[in-house]
Amino acid sequence: MKPHRRVVKHPVVLLVEDEPLVRLTQVDILREAEFWVVEAQDADEAFELLKTRPDISAILTDVDMPGSIDGFEFARLVRQGWPEVGVLVISGKTGPGPGDLPPNATFLHKPIMPDDLVAALTKVMPSTPKSTVSQES
Repeated sequence: MKPHRRVVKHPVVLLVEDEPLVRLTQVDILREAEFWVVEAQDADEAFELLKTRPDISAILTDVDMPGSIDGFEFARLVRQGWPEVGVLVISGKTGPGPGDLPPNATFLHKPIMPDDLVAALTKVMPSTPKSTVSQES
């Protein structure tokens, strides 16, 4: 799908959330805040996107999700493989224990106010956002 406007300066966020309604709400919040959102329903799908999308500036991941690993392990592996990508982990059920979060990652408990979500995501992003491909309308 071709964007209707230039998205060169919009940071790309990889959203990893298995609950469709929660994911839809988060996509709306992030797009309203002018992020370009790429979606995955589990860590396995998210890794495939990370391998093919060098423009991803940050990940926003839930802890509890289907697949081979949870959000904490996914966050640690992202930090190892893509150290320049910001990491924000969220959960409504569990908090991080010792060693669960990688360095420079942030954790928020659900429910999260939209402004708090955007602020936390902005804070974990690299200071110079990566660019997406420029497309004219």
